[in-house]
Amino acid sequence: MSSIVSRARSTSLPNFLAWRALGFRTICSGRLGFAPSDPASPARAGTKILESFKEEFEVGSHVITLETGKIARFANGSVVLGMDHTKVLSTVTCAKTNSPGDFLPLTVDYQEKQYAQGLIPNSYMRREGAPKERELLCGRLIDRPIRPLFPPGFYHEVQIMASVLSSDGTQDPDILAANAASTALMLSDIPWGGPIGVVRLGRIDGQIVVNPTMDELSSSDLNLIYACTRVKTMMIDVQAREITEKDLAAALRQAHPEAVKYIDPQIRLAAKAGKEKKEYKLSMLSEKVLEKVADLASTRIESIFTDPSYGKFERGEALDNIGKDVKKVFEEEGDLESLSILPKAVDTVRKKVVRSRMLSDGFRVDGRHLRQVRDIFCESHHLPILHGSALFSRGDTQALCVVTLGALGDAQSLDSLVGSPKKRFMLHYSFPPYCTNEVGKRGGLNRREVGHGTLAEKALLAVLPPEESFPFTIRINSEVMSSDGSTSMASVCGGSMALMDAGIPLRAHVAGVSVGLVTEVDPTSAEITDYRIVTDILGLEDHLGDMDFKIAGTRDGVTAIQLDIKPAGIPLDIVCESLDNAREARLQILDHMEREINSPRVQDVNSPRLVTLRYTNDALRSLIGPMGVVKRKIEEETGARLYVDDGRLTIVAKKQAVMEKALEKVDYIIGREIVVGAVYKGTVTSIKEYGAFVEFNGGQQGLLHLSELSHEPVSKVSDVLHIGKYITMMCIDTDVRGNIKLSLKALLPKPEPKPKPASNPANKPVVKEPATVSVETSSVGEVVASMSSVVEQPQKSKLAVPAVVIRTAVECDEAEKSSPVDKISKPKRAATVKPDRKLKATPSKQTVTQKEEETLEESPAKFGETLKQDEKLKSTFANLVSSSKTKKSGRKENQSEKEGEESVSISARELKIGTEMTAKIQQVRTHGLVLDLGGGLRGMYKFEGDVETEFEIGDALKVKCTSFSSKGIPVMALVDDEDV
Repeated sequence: MSSIVSRARSTSLPNFLAWRALGFRTICSGRLGFAPSDPASPARAGTKILESFKEEFEVGSHVITLETGKIARFANGSVVLGMDHTKVLSTVTCAKTNSPGDFLPLTVDYQEKQYAQGLIPNSYMRREGAPKERELLCGRLIDRPIRPLFPPGFYHEVQIMASVLSSDGTQDPDILAANAASTALMLSDIPWGGPIGVVRLGRIDGQIVVNPTMDELSSSDLNLIYACTRVKTMMIDVQAREITEKDLAAALRQAHPEAVKYIDPQIRLAAKAGKEKKEYKLSMLSEKVLEKVADLASTRIESIFTDPSYGKFERGEALDNIGKDVKKVFEEEGDLESLSILPKAVDTVRKKVVRSRMLSDGFRVDGRHLRQVRDIFCESHHLPILHGSALFSRGDTQALCVVTLGALGDAQSLDSLVGSPKKRFMLHYSFPPYCTNEVGKRGGLNRREVGHGTLAEKALLAVLPPEESFPFTIRINSEVMSSDGSTSMASVCGGSMALMDAGIPLRAHVAGVSVGLVTEVDPTSAEITDYRIVTDILGLEDHLGDMDFKIAGTRDGVTAIQLDIKPAGIPLDIVCESLDNAREARLQILDHMEREINSPRVQDVNSPRLVTLRYTNDALRSLIGPMGVVKRKIEEETGARLYVDDGRLTIVAKKQAVMEKALEKVDYIIGREIVVGAVYKGTVTSIKEYGAFVEFNGGQQGLLHLSELSHEPVSKVSDVLHIGKYITMMCIDTDVRGNIKLSLKALLPKPEPKPKPASNPANKPVVKEPATVSVETSSVGEVVASMSSVVEQPQKSKLAVPAVVIRTAVECDEAEKSSPVDKISKPKRAATVKPDRKLKATPSKQTVTQKEEETLEESPAKFGETLKQDEKLKSTFANLVSSSKTKKSGRKENQSEKEGEESVSISARELKIGTEMTAKIQQVRTHGLVLDLGGGLRGMYKFEGDVETEFEIGDALKVKCTSFSSKGIPVMALVDDEDV
């Protein structure tokens, strides 16, 4: 030791580097050793060098490596299994206590951390939290094939931990973790009857693929996980798309030799680096105690099990009474050692009695024969107000399944290393304490509940419609109401019926059943000498039997399988035989389900609604609001949910009334594209003499004309409407300038036609056939309108308003250019008005276009004073500008002054339809005239007819008011001299 100190003092290195100068090496395997002075010289005795052992082999098209000795050396056993760039570490440890309990406390923890893919967790704490559903499922996948291989009576606490070290996303680490756990147990000093091999198979285009990648698995119709020992099956887990029993059996037989390829490398690695198995204390039942309990209780137990009148709890109470009586006998004898193992001894005797009767007589606890299914009761639409619901009962097992639909934005986000990041179909299984008449505490995620729910979810996933044709997120809640075996399969049956009840177009119904097994084993060779396959097992038969084989599918094939066993393996032939028994029972259950509901239910007012609307991103930003305030407010006020994507808004409501409220809110904020014939709701903002202006659809304005208020004549708008009134109206027309015309009477029932007078049949009134409007409402409350194309022929009348033919702006410009007459000084009008004038034959012209009509309406404002149309006007023509400058011709000065005096006597308020007066031409346009009616009042006259003549500014004409334009300008017609 003095030499070590002298060497440390003689070195000139700093203190923190003196460690290497002393010749110390790193700590390995818990020991501190010296490094040799000469690297080429061999290690001295007593030193332990870091050493690793490796095995490589091929399964399918992948090279798999097993390596141990480099990391996690303190564990009882540790190994790193790699496939491509995915590596998984599995370790196993055992408690050092020497006082085991009465069961095997095996814990399997599987964990995926984000560093395995070079990512930092997105959580607030930036670290992984509680185990996710996938981690719990992978832990169960490892536990199920490993647990049966521990020796009987080994009840020491064992923990297996599997951690993903790196993942390239191409391989699912769950299969690697299961094989690594088997290898770690082989390397440890824990007694275990392995090893096992676990393999995944897929089927693409009818060809089996061993260890498929995630991309290959997405296009496969089979996802089979198979675990086995060298000769027996240990575990099966299947998700398929209606694969037949024959094809499934063939896939199982092909999976077995592939899984066996994992076994020999584990044995070779354990021979190189494995530890010697340690002697652990086993809790074994003595034959003496078993014989004594059998003498005291076997006869009474058999009498209970042979009486089918016992129910689940009556039978359990009777068995408990037998156990209490046996306990009293042992207490009287003072056999304290036997009292500690008495409950297990009584249970063992029960198991022998039940199994022997089923093997010998073929009858079961409740009196059924081996293939008989319990009585079935099923009811769809159990809760009518919900989207979908069903109640399914098989014997004493009952499950209530409820379906809830949502938008795709409600899909579950999966924070997993592999697979899809979203899941739009979820089945959540709940097993409350009251379903078994117990008192318990509800906690968080339960491994059993997650496993059973995932099994039912996989079974139903195969028959769901694709996302493109049914863009909903689907959630099923399966609430177990009572449990007496096979509640997960009851969830499959109830879930299938609830999906149909929700209106979801399933390809077919899915049913599930659980198949059990009772075997007789030769104690010397451990080989099965006799067995019975039991269909639709009870909870007691599950506990006392050897197998729980859950199989779900349609009439055409299997969709999901989960096999759990209790002995150390079952021959594959028995497994394949069980498939046929399960199919027979499944068809019986499907008959009951199809009689209750066999097609998707038609949607009603309580059915969910989904609407997808297209908007600009600017409009969607205004809908979301700052920090999403506006969007959240709409969701809170209406109960609907809004999902915003690039240019797309999706609204999901639980029923029609909620959807209408949400659409109304959205329309008020950003509006929607105006559709002619659609129905809208809005608020009256201003009232004029000729109609009212209504604000609707996100702030847009429309005109509700006086003539569109009712089928009956309305003298004043204020008799029907008032400012602030909330009304429902229909859009009947729009134009290129954005003007919107609305109608109330289009939504009102048409009045009955008046009967024709019998006294004068010759006077037949001319009835104009109105345009009919048909309104059709879709399932989401949208309105689609279609208007008939019946066009009425215009009546030729001198005083009638001419029919208007709508033309484009380009056509209007071409008509202006092609006119042979000067546009200002020589316009054309009908010759029937002034027969004394010189006529000029010209080709006939089309009637006034809409654009030119608007020009005529605006002309008085251009050549006279501006017509004031603002909120200060209390009537249409009350306060028009009174002064107007007109050019007067010298030859007609006296006549113009006289006519002007006559016009002044007519005020804007007094002007009514039918009023005759003398007007003066103020402006000549191509298709009409601007007339000075006196008193600052302007009117317009439109040309009509085939014969045209000339007008000059200042001419006086005899006119009559026939109507008013949409802007309140009087429309005049010429009066012939004969009519004066």
